[in-house]
Amino acid sequence: MGRGGEAHASGSPPEWDVIVVGAGVAGASLAYALGNEGRNVLLLERDLSEPVRIVGELLQPGGYLKLKELGLDHCVDDIDAQKVYGYAMYKDGGEALVGYPLEGRGDDVAGRSFHNGRFVMRLREAALGCEKVTVRQSTVKKLLNVNGQEWVDGEGVPIGGVAATENETEKKEYFAPLTVVCDGYFSSFRKKLTPAAAPVSPSTFVGIIIDGDPNELLPRPGHGHVVLGDPSPVLFYPISSKEVRCLVDIPAHVKMPSVASGAMAQYVLAKIVPQVPEKLRDPLVKAVEGGAFKSMMNKTMPAQPSRTPGAVLLGDAFNMRHPLTGGGMTVAFSDVVTMKSMLSPLPSFADAAAVGERVDAFYAHRTRPALTINTLANALYKVFCSSADSSMEEMRRACFEYLRLGGSMSAGPIALLGGLETNPLTLVAHFFSVALFGVGRLMVPLPTPARIWKGVNLLKGAVKIIVPIVSGEGLIRMFVPSKYREKARII
Repeated sequence: MGRGGEAHASGSPPEWDVIVVGAGVAGASLAYALGNEGRNVLLLERDLSEPVRIVGELLQPGGYLKLKELGLDHCVDDIDAQKVYGYAMYKDGGEALVGYPLEGRGDDVAGRSFHNGRFVMRLREAALGCEKVTVRQSTVKKLLNVNGQEWVDGEGVPIGGVAATENETEKKEYFAPLTVVCDGYFSSFRKKLTPAAAPVSPSTFVGIIIDGDPNELLPRPGHGHVVLGDPSPVLFYPISSKEVRCLVDIPAHVKMPSVASGAMAQYVLAKIVPQVPEKLRDPLVKAVEGGAFKSMMNKTMPAQPSRTPGAVLLGDAFNMRHPLTGGGMTVAFSDVVTMKSMLSPLPSFADAAAVGERVDAFYAHRTRPALTINTLANALYKVFCSSADSSMEEMRRACFEYLRLGGSMSAGPIALLGGLETNPLTLVAHFFSVALFGVGRLMVPLPTPARIWKGVNLLKGAVKIIVPIVSGEGLIRMFVPSKYREKARII
């Protein structure tokens, strides 16, 4: 697969400029990007067969623009990807239709939804087609230091490569001045490289496929559908010209129904079906009765940048947000574009100090899109979940009605959600505009003491949602311009 060559022993000049661990969305696109710049890239992946996942199926238009910037926009071709132009949201029988602000961006610019595995395979094909990239099916077992021994944090010896197993038993060692770990959601090396990282699971997605033409099944063809249900959101979106994905969110505080016993099917039929738009009820019932459920635990994890000479984390191994808004791949491609840009000035990666400086610059410049998307995803999930607190339920209603107003009220938030607007101040402004809009609704027709008190609680609730999320992502990283943080070497 790709260019041949044997691993070099420790102490001899490395054959590779960079080793990329993991050939998922982030790893495959990074290998392609660096290989196209003339870097010798070794891309290692545990399993090169087509992955099967129920997330990573929606690429926001901002993510498509980053994909295009990398020269990988052809990867959404020939996989029956569907264009997505916005969202239809439903609550208590009402509908809010919001479209991405795509005017002047070109006819090809839109969201894309697809089978995740097909898209990943196209990215891998692109990497395989790059002369400077070698792809191998190999399980990385250890990080090695520059002396060829297992790397141990705190010893002060830089990472110099990896130890891997091929064909189940054949042991290999590979060396490069830079190792980028992109081993995803279940990362084996996250704790070693960023000990402070602490993934949290707010919910689990349970997915099922509804067979049929999305243009006939969905109330609003060409849109993602979000039902603000009880206890949490339900999503519908096309993943091919013949299939619609349904994702039912099960919050962490709700006992997970058993699929094997039939409890999950009963939960969806009794609890979820009555809440979805009428047009989707019969198709969903049919899918539940004849289909197979797949589940995936959702995780959130703010990035915790750490200076590790010789290595850097990327993708879900580094940073995760709730998948409700479909922002993960947009962050991944944005990070790849930023990393490529930061490393481009270096003639080689042999100078560890120079590489470390450019990695610091990557940490500084990645934050604006990444932290905005992360904060929006995690905050929206909290707002969109039902609550026994009447003030928080009013916040959910206010968000829905705010989007129904149209104009800048919907264009601003949907631009943030689509990765087209990445200013965190815009996000915070819209978040509190929704809260104040909710307070204003409570004051009509008369601002009684009970209504005023509920309004105060709504504002307090909004603060309790947004402040911990922003603090977790990092106040300085979020609001101090990247040029100042880069100059001060603040990561």
